[in-house]
Amino acid sequence: MDDLFGSAAQDSDDGDNDAAEADQSRTAQSRTAQPRSAQSRSTQPRGPLAVRMRPRTVDEVVGQQHLLGQGSPLRQLAAGAEAAGPAGPSSLILWGPPGTGKTTLAHVIARGPGRKFVELSAITAGVKDVRRVMDDALTARDLYKTTTVLFLDEIHRFNKAQQDALLPGVEKGWVVLVAATTENPSFSVVSPLLSRSLLLTLKPLTDADIEGLLVRAVEDPRGLNNDVRLSDEALEHLVRLSGGDARRALTALEAAAGVAFGDADDVGSSGAGEGDTDEGMPDQPVTVELRHTERALDAAAVRYDRAGDQHYDVASAFIKSIRGSDVDAALHYLARMLEAGEDPRFVARRIVISAAEDVGMADPTALQTAVAAAQAVQLIGMPEGRIVLAEAVVHLATAPKSNAAYMGINKAIADVRAGLGNGIPAHLRDAHYPGSKQLGHGVGYKYAHDAPHSVAAQQYPPDDLVGRDYYEPTANGAERDIAVRLERLRKIIRGQ
Repeated sequence: MDDLFGSAAQDSDDGDNDAAEADQSRTAQSRTAQPRSAQSRSTQPRGPLAVRMRPRTVDEVVGQQHLLGQGSPLRQLAAGAEAAGPAGPSSLILWGPPGTGKTTLAHVIARGPGRKFVELSAITAGVKDVRRVMDDALTARDLYKTTTVLFLDEIHRFNKAQQDALLPGVEKGWVVLVAATTENPSFSVVSPLLSRSLLLTLKPLTDADIEGLLVRAVEDPRGLNNDVRLSDEALEHLVRLSGGDARRALTALEAAAGVAFGDADDVGSSGAGEGDTDEGMPDQPVTVELRHTERALDAAAVRYDRAGDQHYDVASAFIKSIRGSDVDAALHYLARMLEAGEDPRFVARRIVISAAEDVGMADPTALQTAVAAAQAVQLIGMPEGRIVLAEAVVHLATAPKSNAAYMGINKAIADVRAGLGNGIPAHLRDAHYPGSKQLGHGVGYKYAHDAPHSVAAQQYPPDDLVGRDYYEPTANGAERDIAVRLERLRKIIRGQ
């Protein structure tokens, strides 16, 4: 258990052996009165699990394989000064959500041979710090033939003057800049610096990436060293709540392990007896269960399987609640999907479909709202995306409803599949090429804008579909006025 909460104390120097033996004797006597996990926590604490599990090589990096192929700029930087051959190393701007590996990649690069690594944070550093790094980098290059890699975290927090201070060193090759940002560099990084750097976009980690990372953290000696076991339910809960953020997943795992060890202490102190080890509790890994992750994260596990029945059941209830104009139920199912880790883009797509299928022309602005929401979710992401989705859901659920357009296209498709609608009236056919007039194409066509009200009386459908009505507007919302106008249009077009 020492690997989880602390490292064992080092032996004393040779001159203090007698004192050390006495201390060890007293310590051994005290150990018989406390559980093993309590002993572990009494030793010197270690760093956070996310820091201990930080990859040391490119091959240990989880995800971002689209940026780590052979010959890629990141792999060349990590390999060292000679990896690029005659080509010089490129400065990089790493853009991605939190927990996707920007800082991790910088530390992997730091381990590369033949380079000096300097790390600054835009939160605390200023122009003076940047200039000092540039001066030191120039000296290192000229005197020691060493290239300095400058990792600048949160570069979007630098103002224009601070970013401009980076330009001479980047342009002249004094430093290789590796800058990290969670904001769109097109808006947060000055253009001259963008043009001198490669922009690499990091993607959120997949569920499989997060699951593999958690399993590795449980087994790795740097992590929990197999002192705990993860139940399937607990693992699924941690993956779902991580939101593609590796740091969040590891922090949650460490907190859940702490809760599990706390429960094990209670059991060990109250139920110590036969079958226990000399240290006061069974010598076996502690199991992290779903209840431990719920208590650690203060978030109940939502019964929802994105690959199973729950995915389709909740989505179905969501759409049917919108269709039924129950805005409260629709918001509930929206919350269930988002809290369970459903992809907000999936939810946005369903809202767009519902706007066209269930609201339709009864409120033509509903589709505009739905499309805008889908685009906004892509732009701003979560958790703020929930606000946009909620607005779209409220609009759709409270809007007047009509499926007339949806039913109209379905009836038209049914006729096409039944073989109806043969041919196209000759006056509607393409007449722009030589010889088309001799075929009768376009002859007799009436240009609608030349007619009163820009509506001309002529045949548009094929002969066997004349008089066939597909769109039948309802009396709901805007379709009430559309129905009156449509009746007049059909009379004029059909010459009635």
